[in-house]
Amino acid sequence: MSHDIPTTHAVFTVPAAPDDLLASYHFDLPPERIASRPCEKRDACKLMTVSRATGAVADAVFSDLPDLLPAGALLVVNNTKVAPVRLFGHKPSGGAAELLLTTPVALLAPTVDPDTGWAVAPASGLLRVSRPPKPGDRVDFAPDLRLTTTRRGQFGRTDFILHWQGSLPDILSRIGHVPLPPYIRRADDADDRKTYQTVYARDDKLGSAAAPTAGLHFTEGLLTRLRERGFGLAAVTCHVGIGTFSPVRVDDIRDHAMHKEWIEVPGEAAEAVRRAKAEGRPVVAVGTTAARTLEGVVREAGEMTAFAGETDIFIRPGHAFKMVDGMVTNFHLPGSSLVIMLAALVGRQPLLAAYARAVASGYRFFSYGDAMLVL
Repeated sequence: MSHDIPTTHAVFTVPAAPDDLLASYHFDLPPERIASRPCEKRDACKLMTVSRATGAVADAVFSDLPDLLPAGALLVVNNTKVAPVRLFGHKPSGGAAELLLTTPVALLAPTVDPDTGWAVAPASGLLRVSRPPKPGDRVDFAPDLRLTTTRRGQFGRTDFILHWQGSLPDILSRIGHVPLPPYIRRADDADDRKTYQTVYARDDKLGSAAAPTAGLHFTEGLLTRLRERGFGLAAVTCHVGIGTFSPVRVDDIRDHAMHKEWIEVPGEAAEAVRRAKAEGRPVVAVGTTAARTLEGVVREAGEMTAFAGETDIFIRPGHAFKMVDGMVTNFHLPGSSLVIMLAALVGRQPLLAAYARAVASGYRFFSYGDAMLVL
């Protein structure tokens, strides 16, 4: 299934600098560097450190993180939970159908159908069927779960009414599949239900169609060590959507229209970030989604404050980071918006030099791969 979504954009007329050209963010990545399985132990993966000031790099392992962070650093994690939202079903005619539900489960607003007693809610996702669906078409996934289409968009994006009976999380747990990224070219299995989930994911934050993968390296033991060493931990929510895999489709990245994602910053997290900034302690985002949440709140609300809503912030070179001083992240796809975000933090050329070193040194890339610490 394609994870593409439609984009719209305005065209810039000012000549593009190298940092504005999508071609500047491509690099050679041998297929064998793409990890299809995680490390046997979460915090045993490789960790490359990159200095924002100098571009200097060094090698470590993830369990070294407490020794590598600046004193008093505040780590901000994304506590969203990945839902098993890849579903296989069929049309009444018998034709096969496949759905990636992209509306976060935690954000569905169901009502009760008075005729059937079933819960119903508008939702959207990527629907693949043999023929483009028309409004009113039905797809059945289980005796207690089906949908009725309302609108067909581009690249398989479809709006529909979801109908279910009972607990939707329970139904998804029973019949759904882990939505592994398209570059992991294997079927999901029972192990993925645990390994493609952070240890701090919350049941009431169920809804991501992809994991906030930088967080996959943390263990309960490592979190305890970080707290014992005096590092702060704060949690925000960003429900990761399919847009994280959507390619940048324009030659000039200034013309790219970023996808929207739902973000939440509780009051205590906002206060922790404000306090760290006031005291001169670095704020380290665990993952691009946590970074996007922190920077997005400032753009949407004008300040670091409690917030719940959408952001479509596109962080690219030239962005002045307001909240994020450093980042824990994985190694991302060539030419992706995530690579572009990292280039905004550390500089495009230093980042690409670090990536070239990672390729040459055998680092594992993408969701189940190794990690990078930018400070």
